[in-house]
Amino acid sequence: MVIFPNSAEGYYMKLFPGCDAFLWSSMTANNCNTFLIQGEQKILIDPGHQAHFSHVEAGLRDIGLTIDDVDVVLCTHCHPDHLEAALQFKETKALLAYHQEEWTFIQTMGKQLESLFGFSVNDMAPDFFLKEGDLRLSDVELAVYHSPGHSPGSVCFHWPAQNVLFSGDLIFNGGLGRTDLPGGNGSQLKHSIRRMQSLNLEWILPGHGDPVSGKSSIQRNFEQLENVWFQYI
Repeated sequence: MVIFPNSAEGYYMKLFPGCDAFLWSSMTANNCNTFLIQGEQKILIDPGHQAHFSHVEAGLRDIGLTIDDVDVVLCTHCHPDHLEAALQFKETKALLAYHQEEWTFIQTMGKQLESLFGFSVNDMAPDFFLKEGDLRLSDVELAVYHSPGHSPGSVCFHWPAQNVLFSGDLIFNGGLGRTDLPGGNGSQLKHSIRRMQSLNLEWILPGHGDPVSGKSSIQRNFEQLENVWFQYI
């Protein structure tokens, strides 16, 4: 684990060969963590808010890359703090993907999003949709899990070769995703979390907060969600 600070609000971390993290640490400005898988293709997960994307660009520079090197942008869900910076890739080769239920959902909120954040929903149209099952991107194989609860089309990405779960806003280190936003559902969130508990994991890489590493820490985290947090949703 190597940490290179690149801003007052976030930092770059090399998690292990082939996986880089651009973690958001500000206590005042909301943004998500962004992750990069470096295989034959460069896969960026959750680019974040456009206003804070310089944090990711700085991290990419730390490892000798630019946004033009990114081949695929995957989003765990379409809340603006995860999706908005996909606008940065409109003029690049990168393909954008998220779940079809998220596309349907954000279309119903189009005018609110445009008035709140100043972008057109059509500017965020994906190049392809994610669905439950295996996703092969050159030499990287991910398992996509439809994991509603935080939003209708939320997904998690399991990287079996590295025992990694990119959990979006489903599972955090010591917490879980909100269900009080439009499209949230507590029963679905619990079910989605319980599905992830059966996976063989060494890392949980969440949309916000610190990663969880090591099987024992991950097991304790699941137990805390079940025994403490589930009673509140």
